[in-house]
Amino acid sequence: MYEGLTPLLMGIIILLASLISLRFGISVAILEIIFGVVAGNLGLISPEGWMLYLSSFGGIFLTFLAGAETDIELMRREFKKSFLIGLFSFLTPFISVFLFTYYIANWNLLASLIAGVALSGTAVAVVYFVLIENNIVQTDVGKRLMAANFVTNMGTALALSILFLKPTFYTLIYISVSIMVIILATKFSNKVFENPRLKNKVIEPEIKYIFLLLLVFMFLAALGGGQAILPAFVLGLFMSKHFVETIETIEVKKRLKTIAFAFITPVFFIVGGLNVSISLIYSMLPLFLSLFVVRQLSKFAGVYLITRKYLQKDQLYTTLLLSTGLTFGLIACLFGLNSSYINQIQYSILTGVLIASAIIPTYIAQKWFMPLHPEDMVS
Repeated sequence: MYEGLTPLLMGIIILLASLISLRFGISVAILEIIFGVVAGNLGLISPEGWMLYLSSFGGIFLTFLAGAETDIELMRREFKKSFLIGLFSFLTPFISVFLFTYYIANWNLLASLIAGVALSGTAVAVVYFVLIENNIVQTDVGKRLMAANFVTNMGTALALSILFLKPTFYTLIYISVSIMVIILATKFSNKVFENPRLKNKVIEPEIKYIFLLLLVFMFLAALGGGQAILPAFVLGLFMSKHFVETIETIEVKKRLKTIAFAFITPVFFIVGGLNVSISLIYSMLPLFLSLFVVRQLSKFAGVYLITRKYLQKDQLYTTLLLSTGLTFGLIACLFGLNSSYINQIQYSILTGVLIASAIIPTYIAQKWFMPLHPEDMVS
């Protein structure tokens, strides 16, 4: 392949997905994933080192932004609802997928645990992206979704860490320094955002400061065998108050979104699609379809059981978006493959299920169950 052709093709895909999204009202994240699957299986694009790293950073960056959109006060006010919705969103697919793969598909114990963890999470990147795209992230339903998302993916991240983490001295460093960074950033970031020498500068020192914090998490996670997604999400959650205090910090968050959605986020979704082998999935199609049905039905049933009891409206919209999967699941799948807990066929099946779960419930939610409640808008 000619040098520079891959970035050119990526640029074409990114723009084309955006134009189709605007024309037909389909989530651009879904289109980017689909284009990634097509490009990968046609051999047009092969993942390169820069793409893989940028994709990893994109997932962490999106997770940070999602945490920054989580309303802490709403979480406190509706803790029981958010906790129960998030808990069942994690627990029912984790148990169902583990039992199915272990007893029905005859996968070994570790592969079945990886499957359970990978398919238990909710697509924080997709959910956040859809809420931003449709301008409902600041509504009560949007904030409730982000709060439940936090609980679900906290369960997924903890399950992955507890079941598979092999603690070392560097793991202790990773955990300790991550906690210290979160505490210090939460307490002192206003010194950066409100410093007159740094505000409204074309070199964007505030954004570079956020990037540095996320890169620190990535380095420490690689060093300690952990996952940078969780501390990034927690950092965004605790720094959320800084992004609503002044006009300057609100503008910083807007610029962060612009950078994320222009290039970094599309790379994350496209690379996610590149990892799927259609031929391997087709060779195991009955297993793929069965696993998708088990995952979706168990997650849908677990979430809807709670939303029907506690929410007055938008139960189906909430349930469908929480039935998506991608970000944490891809991380778990890649971890399982690199650690030889799952093989290439199992990896493709699990990744294919994740991508299908990101596309189908999102499309249904946007097409038929969009919330229309102006009174829910938060000032």
